[in-house]
Amino acid sequence: MSLPPFELPASYDDGGTKHPADAYQQAWNLIEGSAPLKAIEILDPALSAEPDSSALRTLRAWAYFKSAQLGRAQEDLERLVENNPTDVWARFALGRVLERQSRYADALPHLRLAAVMSGDAEHEAGVLRVERRLAEADGTLDQLT
Repeated sequence: MSLPPFELPASYDDGGTKHPADAYQQAWNLIEGSAPLKAIEILDPALSAEPDSSALRTLRAWAYFKSAQLGRAQEDLERLVENNPTDVWARFALGRVLERQSRYADALPHLRLAAVMSGDAEHEAGVLRVERRLAEADGTLDQLT
């Protein structure tokens, strides 16, 4: 999954804390380096300073996902989707978080929307995977075409 770029707020008074852009870059590097818990430690204060930053929230959701903190990832992703219903990345990620919690019926609408909005093969594969899981659970696997 690819994340959207970080956007700096028009004005920022750091009050002695790390600038959100610096926190974003450090956290990104930590996640890429398989240290999502350390990334979260950096992102939490940055989000306290910039609570409306969708870029910081997106990155923290990704860190939560990578560290299997699915409930926290879900909270951030739901907020992102609520604020921007056409955010394909957040839609797909929310669907994946719900899928990893075996909440297939809840995941499917988000995955379908992401697939329709993006046309991305990975998103379409997610829809098929979750539809199959639902069919297996319902005992209707033979009816899938």
